Amino acid sequence: QLQLVESGGGLVQPGESLRLSCVASGFNLYYHEIGWFRQAPGKEREGVSCISGSSGRPTTLISVKGRFTISRDAAKNTVYLQMNNLKPEDTAVYYCAAARTDQAICDLNYDAMTHWGKGTLVTVSS
Repeated sequence: QLQLVESGGGLVQPGESLRLSCVASGFNLYYHEIGWFRQAPGKEREGVSCISGSSGRPTTLISVKGRFTISRDAAKNTVYLQMNNLKPEDTAVYYCAAARTDQAICDLNYDAMTHWGKGTLVTVSS
C-alpha cells in the first residue's frame, strides 16, 4: 500500500529549527520524486522543496533557500526537510507528496504529484 506519513511539526519560536520527516511506505525513492509543499491559512499550496528520484538532486523554493534542506534516506524510505532559522511566514501545514518520474531535476509541480500525505502543522511564533 502506498502511503506518505509526515511528522516533526510543532510550535517553535522565530530563529529555531525543525526537521520534518516523510515516511514513504511502498514507494521506491529511486523511481519517485518526493516533494514538500506547504499551505498557510488563506493561501494556496506552494512547493517548498523536492528531490529527484533518479538523480537525488534537490530543487528548493527561492524564499527558503539557504534555510531549508531536503534529503533522503533510501534505506529508511524517508525524506527529510531540515528547516533552520524559521520565520513566522513559514507557518503552514507541510505536506509530503510523491510522483513516479525519471526526471533528473524535479520541478515542484503540484499537478504532477499523485500521492499526498495528510500534513504536519508548523507554527512559528514568539
